[in-house]
Amino acid sequence: MRETSHTSAGMLAYVRALRRLLPQVAPGLSVAEVGSGDNFDLAEQVGLPLRLARLRPRLVHFPTPYVPRVVPAPYVVTVHDVIDLEFPQYAKPKVGPYWRHVVGPVLRGARAVITDDDATVELLERYLRVDPARVRVIPLGVDAPDPLPEPLVGDRPYLFYAGNHRPHKDLATLVAAWASLPDRHAVDLVLTGDEEPALRSVRHTHGELAFAGAVDEEDLWRLYRGAAAYVHPALREGFGLPVLEALRAGTPVIAAETATATVLKPYVHRYAPHDIIALRLLLLRAVEQPDAFARDAALARAATAELTWERTVRATAGLYRELLDSPAANRPT
Repeated sequence: MRETSHTSAGMLAYVRALRRLLPQVAPGLSVAEVGSGDNFDLAEQVGLPLRLARLRPRLVHFPTPYVPRVVPAPYVVTVHDVIDLEFPQYAKPKVGPYWRHVVGPVLRGARAVITDDDATVELLERYLRVDPARVRVIPLGVDAPDPLPEPLVGDRPYLFYAGNHRPHKDLATLVAAWASLPDRHAVDLVLTGDEEPALRSVRHTHGELAFAGAVDEEDLWRLYRGAAAYVHPALREGFGLPVLEALRAGTPVIAAETATATVLKPYVHRYAPHDIIALRLLLLRAVEQPDAFARDAALARAATAELTWERTVRATAGLYRELLDSPAANRPT
């Protein structure tokens, strides 16, 4: 259950949920946490395999794709997305070879590969030649606070985005669509994270573009709850935890089609990625038809209540048991 410098916020939430809930949902399984170091260092590539060889576990789970090239035990790997392969123009030059020559062979040797959404199954096959029959889709979850914090109330209605500002998040499309709203609608746009001068330079006359910086968990839920809509313009997500968080907050959600997990599609107002005009129309509906959007959001909140971290971890433990009970798990490696 390693946490390294490349472990994203979503990955961290997943790893910490496994660490916290596995003892509760699978008390019959003996679980040991193993691993230290950072991505592709000696501790990962040499120390971790040596430790595993001494422990001789029946099954190893790597909850992120940051893995040693040689694994001396049966294993499972979780891959949340292959965004760096799908959009190589946004990745460092060394990332593609790392995925193809380190991660790819490890995935093809895994007893199973876990991913968050159906769309990633085809992408794993396309980019890394992973057999779809060996991939299991286990959606992520959210544990919403109960009771929910009070909504944030600003001077004007606001639209909200939470997440990093990497290029594939396509925040430029969101800002352009918001800036093109008619002047009669005084509506702000709030983004988590630091100031982005390129986004700030977009001309608008009807509201404020605000960068909220790093926000704590309670303030994040308050921002979700107070928003006229949560907007997620990413070109791709593995699952997109902020989308589910917003749904669980009872907030209307607008998202790019490719940023919406299959299990969440019925509850999200979707548009084609990069389509500024389609996004603008949805933003207008959110501002002009708040009651209709609120009714949809209330239904979505109830319908997604079962998507919890406990459900995710129970499904993962079920896969462990299935693999441990299979004949392959009892053959020497």
